[in-house]
This record gives sequence, C-alpha cells and structure tokens, in this order.
Amino acid sequence: MGANLEINNFSLILSTGLLLVAIFIAYKEKLGLSNDIFIAGVRAVIQLFIIGYVLKYVIEIDDFFLTLVMVLFIVFNAGFNAHKRSEGISNSLLISLAAIGIGTAITLSIMIVSGAIEWIPSQIVPITGMIASNAMVAIGLTYRALNSKFTDQRQQVLEKLALGANEKQASMSIIRESVKTGMSPSIDSTKTVGLVSLPGMMSGLIFAGVDPTEAIRYQIVVMFMLVAVTSIASFIASYLAYREYYNNRKQLII
Repeated sequence: MGANLEINNFSLILSTGLLLVAIFIAYKEKLGLSNDIFIAGVRAVIQLFIIGYVLKYVIEIDDFFLTLVMVLFIVFNAGFNAHKRSEGISNSLLISLAAIGIGTAITLSIMIVSGAIEWIPSQIVPITGMIASNAMVAIGLTYRALNSKFTDQRQQVLEKLALGANEKQASMSIIRESVKTGMSPSIDSTKTVGLVSLPGMMSGLIFAGVDPTEAIRYQIVVMFMLVAVTSIASFIASYLAYREYYNNRKQLII
C-alpha cells in the first residue's frame, strides 16, 4: 500500500517559492520573462482549480455526450494555441484543429478498441489532455520549422519551380524536415524514458500505491500513444500548411 499523500494549503503556499526562484533568475539575468512567469503561475493555479471542479462534476455525471464536449473543448484549445504559434501561416487555425482532431480521434479509437481505456470521463479526459497537448507542441515545432526552412531555402525552392517542379515536389525536403522536427521530442523522450526521466503518469500511479510493474504497463501505452499522435499531427499539419506558402499561380509568396 502506498503512503497517504496530501498537499495541504500551507505546503501549496510554500511551493510558490519555487516559482519565485524562476522569477528571480529571469529578473537577475534581464531575460524579460519575470512577468510572463508570474502570469503563467497565476493562470495555472486558477485554471487547474477550475478544471478540477469541472472534472469532479463530469466524472460524477458520467455522461457520454458531456464527456465528448470535454474532449472537443480540449482539442479546440490545443488547436487554438497551436494556431497562435504559426507566425502568420494562413488558415493555421483550421489546419491545427484538423491535425489535432484527427490525431486525437485515431489514437483514442485505437486505445478504446484495444481495451487500454474505456469511454469514461476519468480516463478519457486526462488521456485526451495528454494527447492534445503533445500534438499542440509538435505542431508548434512543425510550423516553426516550415517558416524557418521556407525562408532559408527560398532560392532552392524557386530553382525547383523554375525547372518544372510543382509545389509539392519543390517543398518535399522542407515538409520531411518539418515532420521530423515535430516528432523529435516524443521520440527522444521515448528513448530516454526510465533512464533519464520517470514520466508523470507512471510516477503518479506509483505515488498512488500502484505496483511499479503495473504502472510501467500503463506508461508504455502512453509513450507509444504520444509517438503516434505527434507523428500524425506533424504529418497532417506539414502537408496542409506548405500549400499556404504559394499563391493561386503556384508562386512562392514568402
């Protein structure tokens, strides 16, 4: 049996000191991040308490459609935040929603069909959060790579177009590198899991008193799930977004 862990209000207040350390470093080094760190901390506390009470209600109700609404809410917010990182790519909101939505739907479907999870809010909502947040990060990296490489390799793309290549052929090397960039963090994390880090889900289960070997099984499923969704989301985002760098006359507009 695991120890009975409880975070009281006093412990929670003292933990603010950890945030103050980050604020102090940002201030001392003149990084310009002090306000961002403070606002992020305040937002995190407010948002987590709100979602905590919402989740408690949703879990108690245990309604299919209410759970679906929560899933769609998470996917939309992930897509919106990915869109904000696109640095001006046209239609990036729709692209982000499509990439995260399809990636989440495929991953959740496989996990439900395989019996790894059930369609109950206590399982679906946290898993959807993990899936959508990792897809969001992957798409943000993909957008950054697309913007950077289309700028750096503009001359090569123009030369390919001049030699008769279509938009897809001229952009293929950039698309591949962008997909690779989006997938890299989840692949690196999977390579080092257990050696460098003990992931959150596994650690949480062990804290809760679950046998470590059982917690490992859950973590393996989660790691494979995250590799899958980041690859799907990066792939879809890259293949939809590269078209936005060309006009209707198939000319590079960056």
